[in-house]
Amino acid sequence: MLQGAIQVTSFDMDRLFSMIEQLRKNGFPEVGNLARLEDELARSEEVASEQVGADVVTMNSRVLLRDEVNGHEMHCTLVFPVDADASANRISVVAPLGTAILGYRVGDVIDWPMPGGVRQYKILEIDYQPEAAGDFHL
Repeated sequence: MLQGAIQVTSFDMDRLFSMIEQLRKNGFPEVGNLARLEDELARSEEVASEQVGADVVTMNSRVLLRDEVNGHEMHCTLVFPVDADASANRISVVAPLGTAILGYRVGDVIDWPMPGGVRQYKILEIDYQPEAAGDFHL
């Protein structure tokens, strides 16, 4: 896992902490995933939506990832759990892969523990980022 600073917008930060609190209140079963997301948020650099780099993965970004072990590429969109849909590659931020890519930049390679062992992903491109598109409150 990269240890450099990751960026999370203030808007996303507020929504993510609120979401974590709600999930805990509702008895979300995967508390380890929530703790990992909280750890990532705690070490992130909070930035204004208007100042986040266009190459940073933010909530609702559509990204192209490559598994560095097998070369498999996949497009996915980073979403809140309520919007997650594996069949549409809409990955929840609470899922290991979702937490892994939040705040990282195009070109970053991320080592992240997954259910099947540590996986290494490279962020190849961001097809859509709400902030870069001027959609500040998606």
